[in-house]
This record gives sequence, C-alpha cells and structure tokens, in this order.
Amino acid sequence: MAHNDTRLANESWEALFRAQMTVLRELHTADAWDELLPNEYGVLYELSKSPEGLRMTDLLDDVLLSQAGVSRLVTRLESAGMIARAEDDKDRRATRLRLTVRGSETQRRIGRQHARHVTAQMSSRLNGEQLVQLRDLCRAMLASEPIGGVNAA
Repeated sequence: MAHNDTRLANESWEALFRAQMTVLRELHTADAWDELLPNEYGVLYELSKSPEGLRMTDLLDDVLLSQAGVSRLVTRLESAGMIARAEDDKDRRATRLRLTVRGSETQRRIGRQHARHVTAQMSSRLNGEQLVQLRDLCRAMLASEPIGGVNAA
C-alpha cells in the first residue's frame, strides 16, 4: 500500500469514527430515552425485529456489547417486564428472548422519539443525496470482504 493510500485510509477512518461518535453523543443526551438507557433500547429494538425471539448469542452479534453486558441488560429488562425468556422450539436446551407487550409498546414509543432525533441530527448535517451516499458506503463496508481477502495490514 502506498504512503498516500495509508494516509487516506487513516484520515477516512478518523473522520468516520469522529462523525459517528459526535452524532452518537448527541443522540445519547437527547430526551428520547425516558426510563431506558440507550443500550437497553438497542436490545428492545433488536428483539422487535425478531417476532420469534433471539438467542442470547444472536443478541450479542446485534448489540455490540460483551456477553456480561448483554446478560446484565437482559436481566434488567426482564425484571422490568419488558422481555421474557421462552423455550427455543428448535433446541430445547436453549432459550429465546422475546418482547412482552410492555416491551413492545415501550420500544415503539421510544423508537418514534429516537427516529425524530436521528432525522434531526442527520438531516441538519447532510442533504438527501449525501444521506444516500453515506448509507450506501456504510452498507458496502458491512457487506464486503476486505479487498484481496486480507484481514490485517
């Protein structure tokens, strides 16, 4: 990799990281969360996309937290009556986490508030064409294997 490629890659990473952290910080301080922490909402959101429920291991992949962190979140949400454990029909040794009625209602209510905040933050910085470009670039990064199949520099 040429020196200019290294510089460009690192400048791009830093810009992406700083932009994501700036918007994330602003969203986390927004008044959209009510009784939940943002990470708790993240668990409810992921479960809302899976009516059949998720195994704890599936949830780990989706919410980007450690196993201990997800376990604590699940315990809090279960104690609050927002999620329930159910036997996994395909594997009787495992359990699936599902939203309760209360959890579903909370996720939808907070989700609407959060969506308004995301829209305000993103559209105040980027126009529609830029939002499409950003979405497509991020999807390309998530969907593709590293060029040449190389994982490390």
